[in-house]
Amino acid sequence: MPPLEPSRDKKVLRRQLQSERQTLIDRHQRAMQLQEVLRVWLMGRADTAIGAYWPIKGEFDTLPALYRWMETDEERCIGLPVIDKVSKHLSFHMWFPGCEMEEDAYGIPKPKDTPAFQPTLLLVPCVGYGDGGVRLGYGGGFYDRTLATLEPRPYTVGLAYANGYVPWLKAEAHDVPLDAVLTDEGLAWQRPET
Repeated sequence: MPPLEPSRDKKVLRRQLQSERQTLIDRHQRAMQLQEVLRVWLMGRADTAIGAYWPIKGEFDTLPALYRWMETDEERCIGLPVIDKVSKHLSFHMWFPGCEMEEDAYGIPKPKDTPAFQPTLLLVPCVGYGDGGVRLGYGGGFYDRTLATLEPRPYTVGLAYANGYVPWLKAEAHDVPLDAVLTDEGLAWQRPET
């Protein structure tokens, strides 16, 4: 049976892409490939503070690669997002294997009582992605609102499986484009250095 044509309705498209991601027969293999892509890509970066995310709904899990990255330098730190329910902004709090976790207002695990910090590199989950750093998220706008106010703005990298590419996806006025997109097939897109 041929794959379904992606919907032009973003709500429907989100559901389609999430369902496809969660039922990928080779998702484990794709995740292993993306782990390798991320580890190799990080070798060329000087960042010491990375904001990541706790994987949900079949998202790629960055934490194994980041833990290996963190092991090699005690100055490096990883953070996970904590949502401010009032402002709908994200702050990033330090995470390490074994740190105490609690659920946020959306049922997603977050570090409990760890210090906040400002990441210089932010890894962002993508439900889908398009050309020019366009990202399709879950529709809550948390990353866009947060990135619009962070100074200095961290370098942003979307992470997705290659099947999440939507060629006709266009940014809306409130969307903050990513600086790069990594997939299980490698570097899908990167903003030219200025």
